Amino acid sequence: MKRILVCKETDPRETRTPLIPDDVKKLISMGFEIKVVKGTGAKSGFADEAYEKAGAVLVSSNEEGYKGSEIVLRIMKPEKIDGIEKDAMHLSYLDPFNEKELLNNMASAGICAVSLEMIPRTTLAQKMDVQSSQTSLAGYCAVINAAAKLPKILPMMVTPSGTINPARVFIIGVGVAGLQAIATAKRLGARVDAFDTRPVVEEQVKSLGASFVKIDLGEMGQTDQGYAKELTPEQIAKQQEAQAKVCERSNIVITTAKVFGRKAPVLIKKDVLDRMMPGSVVVDMAVSTGGNVEGSKLFENVVTENGVTIMSGDLLERQVPFDASKMLSGNFTAFLSHFYNKESKEFEIRLEDEIMKGCLLTKGGEIIHERFK
Repeated sequence: MKRILVCKETDPRETRTPLIPDDVKKLISMGFEIKVVKGTGAKSGFADEAYEKAGAVLVSSNEEGYKGSEIVLRIMKPEKIDGIEKDAMHLSYLDPFNEKELLNNMASAGICAVSLEMIPRTTLAQKMDVQSSQTSLAGYCAVINAAAKLPKILPMMVTPSGTINPARVFIIGVGVAGLQAIATAKRLGARVDAFDTRPVVEEQVKSLGASFVKIDLGEMGQTDQGYAKELTPEQIAKQQEAQAKVCERSNIVITTAKVFGRKAPVLIKKDVLDRMMPGSVVVDMAVSTGGNVEGSKLFENVVTENGVTIMSGDLLERQVPFDASKMLSGNFTAFLSHFYNKESKEFEIRLEDEIMKGCLLTKGGEIIHERFK
């Protein structure tokens, strides 16, 4: 396997591309053959001419490109799989916990489906981890968006007219997105508080100059993939109560609490929003999985009766497509390079490899991943 197709995304809101010209050139030098659909890099600042110069062959559509392609790269899950050849490997986000029909269809079509979300979060797979690369950018964008909407500045400012106190920012959930949000808010001069159900992240929070909010929820921890463990209803209620006091004095609140494969917990309810200061901004980065904030809407901003703005925080990395594409492309390139045999000059699906075992969901006409069989 070495013939690659780089697809153009069909969702008009998508701005990223799976491979940038520099990585196309690198992969071709290794022995891969690459086709790129015309216009796939236009929204992220990569012209068709740059792909041609890198050695790629341009095709007019995804459907045309499927012919003869052994590896298909795209970002979001496909709307349809017609035309993808049997035994071809398809890499993209697949949302496997919610897309059972898609997985069954890909299995029936004989496609080897790789889910980017399921790439193990291990040291060896770190360069392939799209979740980390993209949510880091999303955490940055969440702060920038909130700062642009907030009716006050973030840093302290001493002027002849008086002193302006710094804005207070509260980050709930200190994963990759939360850490980048903390770092960004601190760079902009805000006072930052942060909370996470995993006590082990307190040191990371303090190292970035933020204050860690301590809430005793009893026994807590994280999964072997590094995600926070799901809370019990009693723990969620206790967390909500303690967080409410911090939210009331905060100008910006950013929630990042997703539970992998499950509905996001509601952490900020209407009664808390009602007690927040008019003009405050809340960014719900879990809105696509049910939302951490009561009343949040996907791809929409909502203003409450008392003037609090709830911003949709889904897929914010699309706002910085040049860098998001560069990082995604690095993830794809690392994955392809890891399984490339330099002697045979072929990409190999090594089922014994822990990385492949973790993210390959379908092969040989059936669903082979233990979690989705």
